[in-house]
Amino acid sequence: MCLLALVAVGCGRGRERAGSAPSTITVFYFEEAAFSPSWDMPAKFLVFLPLVARNAEGELESRLAERWERSPDYRDWTVHLRRDVRWHDGVPVTAHDVKFTLDLLSHPAVLKVPPGAFSLTVLDDSTYRITCHKQAKGSPLDGWTVYYPKHLLEKLDPRDFYQWNFWTRPVGNGPYRYLRRLTGSMTELEANRDYYRGKPRIERVVLKYGQLSVTEILSGNVDVLPYVPSMDLLKIEGDPRFRVYSYVGPVVTEFRIPKAILWNQRHPPLRDARVRRALTLAINRRELHQALNLPEEMPITDVPYTAGQFRRGEIPDPLPYDPEQAKRLLEEAGWRDTDGDGWRDRNGQPFRFTLRTTAAEGDDKPALYIQAQLRRVGIQVDIQSLNDAAAHDERVRDGDFEAAIFRRFPGGRFGPIKYFGKDSPIGYHNPQLVALLEHAQRTIDPDEVDRLYRETWPIFQADQPMTFHPVPGMSTVAHRRVRGLSGPCQADPTECMEELWLEDRSDR
Repeated sequence: MCLLALVAVGCGRGRERAGSAPSTITVFYFEEAAFSPSWDMPAKFLVFLPLVARNAEGELESRLAERWERSPDYRDWTVHLRRDVRWHDGVPVTAHDVKFTLDLLSHPAVLKVPPGAFSLTVLDDSTYRITCHKQAKGSPLDGWTVYYPKHLLEKLDPRDFYQWNFWTRPVGNGPYRYLRRLTGSMTELEANRDYYRGKPRIERVVLKYGQLSVTEILSGNVDVLPYVPSMDLLKIEGDPRFRVYSYVGPVVTEFRIPKAILWNQRHPPLRDARVRRALTLAINRRELHQALNLPEEMPITDVPYTAGQFRRGEIPDPLPYDPEQAKRLLEEAGWRDTDGDGWRDRNGQPFRFTLRTTAAEGDDKPALYIQAQLRRVGIQVDIQSLNDAAAHDERVRDGDFEAAIFRRFPGGRFGPIKYFGKDSPIGYHNPQLVALLEHAQRTIDPDEVDRLYRETWPIFQADQPMTFHPVPGMSTVAHRRVRGLSGPCQADPTECMEELWLEDRSDR
């Protein structure tokens, strides 16, 4: 997966007025298993602490880790934990909890972390030394991994890890404590009065479960609606009751490819790099960006990039929209309109291909736009749209397509790198690119990872094995009384609830 911030937050942590009713915020949540150990459940940050977190500017801040020292190559770390953090049952959080968690996550029955990724030695209750053997979640600068209480979980069977009752009634160490749960309906949390950063200003958090719908916030059922697709924002556009905060850029630093149009080079017209460059030049991606109602901050790119490169604004400029240059390149490659019918051909064969997509995620809309854009430069595009997204993905991974809009690149050891190797489903093989990306996957030093990515950029720009186009964005819609949210780094309220506050209810 990058994939998701706060406006000015108050400098101090104001207290609720004496005698006032507890302030409560209701947040729609997409999954009832909100505190499960899945990596993509940001609600966990309401209850559990990571070692570090990123603030509204994308800069690292201490959480469970108070400070650390590291070797120049980022492999050896000594981490000093805060001594004033307690589990919600009052037991101090220690380095033994960190070791227990990483051992648990790498257990063969769990495998959330690759076995052998770390060697960890507890030096004392608040200090441990860790050696990172490979790039993996759970590293000292990983702001996504949270840690669990050894004293409550060490006797449980890891083979039942995903079914533990602990995930529905968690005991954490974060800003909010579990209060109660109504199966299928909601979970209620209360502010942790003993939280080391001070009691949060919002006293109660209710996670309401259900079917994602803008109606939930329009009707007043929730105060905050995260993960709203960009096109659904049109339903609330101009409504003064709400503010919108957009997620932009990658959400993790591991290798990700933006959404892309894959050009299968097994299809003869698409083998020529000049042709693939022409196809990219012929598509007005900025206009497509606007048509999909995406935030202006969302980058258009021709290369993959790390989260750090995004935050620092280091992504190279993409190819422009230039249909005249596209026509010249197509002419150079031998594709001309020889019979005056408006369509390009070569050696009696028309330049025509099928663009495979899926209607399940709204990808039929950009497909129609791409079809119209390429028609202007004389290329015929037929659209094949499947309602079954899984079937679409499977066909693409099997190479059963000529061109395809695709986002679900495979997981596994190197994930999307397989699209550039010997058995690539797009018929593209570049050993240099594969070597650079594999090296980046094994590298722990983030500066070195950034350097390796920069080395891939000329290859992507020259070969154009795929045309990146904007991923349909997600945004948070919040009632205007909810204050402290901003974009693009902290638009999810469950990741930054301790920084939020509510204005007077009278304006609701």
